[in-house]
Amino acid sequence: MIPVTDQLQRQVQLSQPPQRIISTVPSQTELLYSLGLEQQVTGITKFCVHPPHWKKTKTIIGGTKNLHLDKIKALAPDLVIANKEENLETEINELAKDFPVFVSDVTNLPSALDMIESVGRLTGTAEKATALIDTITTGFNKMDTIVLPKRTAYLIWQEPYMTVGGDTFIHDMLQRCGCINVFANSLRYPQTTIAELQSLEVELLLLSTEPYPFQQKHVNALQTLLPGTTIALVDGEYFSWYGSRLCAAPAYFTQLLAQLSR
Repeated sequence: MIPVTDQLQRQVQLSQPPQRIISTVPSQTELLYSLGLEQQVTGITKFCVHPPHWKKTKTIIGGTKNLHLDKIKALAPDLVIANKEENLETEINELAKDFPVFVSDVTNLPSALDMIESVGRLTGTAEKATALIDTITTGFNKMDTIVLPKRTAYLIWQEPYMTVGGDTFIHDMLQRCGCINVFANSLRYPQTTIAELQSLEVELLLLSTEPYPFQQKHVNALQTLLPGTTIALVDGEYFSWYGSRLCAAPAYFTQLLAQLSR
């Protein structure tokens, strides 16, 4: 028996390592690939873009918040891996009636590492999970002296503009870069305006490539409205993906901070 407590404090028990895994979260799909579970993963969402070839070889089971429950049930998974924030509670509860479901709740780096460790134990890949955790931990430890102490806002959406509060994984990544999140006292993903960004005296404005696909044209447009603010386009996967993408995140952050500090 493989007993694991997920991050909602629910017991998930498997009699043996799973052979038919469904992933409903892109960053956790990439983690399963990094753990060597090519054959075991049978279904992924349409947003699971890493690794690219899985979109052709795995069954697409809808979007993160619009799962095709009939397709999932037809695949008869022996493990579903989900996330509290990215999936709908009603859909996950429906799946949990028939299948073992592990639900993550990642808000910072420690909880991301805990998730990786748990998924490794559940899937019989504990040694590979430990190696990933060691790589991630070492990478972030080397970032300790790299800081960019600027009043920062991070945009994830426009019309309306939306940013990140102090209880999010992205906030934790910003802190590890030494940035001062001006919305740290807010929760989740508050709306904001150009006028508010001006009143908060934002020095650094980061536009994420996801979930809204900000591009350089958005940087240029906002720069005219906020001439005194440094505005940069950033790869949202490194700020918001909490699986094995974290292995490469410290190097990305280091390069980004070097560019912004010039």
